[in-house]
Amino acid sequence: MNPEQLIPQLVIYMVVLLLAISAHEAAHAWMSYKFGDDTARLLGRVTLNPVAHTDPIGTLLIPIVMFVYGHLGTPFGAIPLLGWGKPTPVNPLRWRNKDLANVMVSIAGILANTLIAIIAFVLLKIYLITRADQRLAASTQEPIELFLSYLLIMNVSLAVFNLLPFPPLDGSKILDTILPASMRPMLDILEQYGFIILLVLIWAGLINAIISPIIGFISYLLFLGVR
Repeated sequence: MNPEQLIPQLVIYMVVLLLAISAHEAAHAWMSYKFGDDTARLLGRVTLNPVAHTDPIGTLLIPIVMFVYGHLGTPFGAIPLLGWGKPTPVNPLRWRNKDLANVMVSIAGILANTLIAIIAFVLLKIYLITRADQRLAASTQEPIELFLSYLLIMNVSLAVFNLLPFPPLDGSKILDTILPASMRPMLDILEQYGFIILLVLIWAGLINAIISPIIGFISYLLFLGVR
C-alpha cells in the first residue's frame, strides 16, 4: 500500500481509536462518580475530549506503529490493532455498595464500547443497503464505509478484549468481585503475572483467535439480506 492510500486510512483509524478509548475511560469515570467517587470527575475525566484520556504510548505511538507495520505486511500485522488510554483514577473507599460499584465501574467502559458498536452496526447496515441501491456517489462511499467499519470492529474488539480476566483489564476486576475468597491465591497469581500472560497471548495470536470469530459472526449478520 502506498502512502497516499495509507495516510487517509490511518487518520480515520486514529479518529475512531480516540473516540473508542475516550468513551471507554469516560464511562469508567462517570460510573465511579455515580457511586459516590468524584476523583475522576474533578480531574476532568468525565468527557469525550480525547486530550483528557490520551496516553502518548498506548493511544498514539503503539497504535500508529502497529497500523503501519500491519499494512506493510510485516509479522506485526498479526497483533490486534488495539490501544489504551490513561487509567481512570478511582477511589473505591468512597464508593457506596462497594461490590456492586466495582463491577459496574469495571464494566462501564465495556458497555460504552458495546453501545457504540451497536450504533455503528446499525449505521453500517443502513449504509450497505443504501449503497446497494446506488443512492450514494462513488466518491463518498469509501471514507464512510471505512469509518463505520473501523468504528464497529474497534469497539467490538475493545469490549471483548477488556472482558479477559487478566490484569490490568476490566475483566480481572470483575472476577475479583465475583469469585469466592478461596480463589484468592489464583487471583494473586494473575495479579502478579497477568500482564506478562496477556502479552504472551497477544504475541501468540490467541487474542485474535478469540476476537476474529466474533467479528466474523457480526460481519455475517451485517451482510445478511444485503444485495
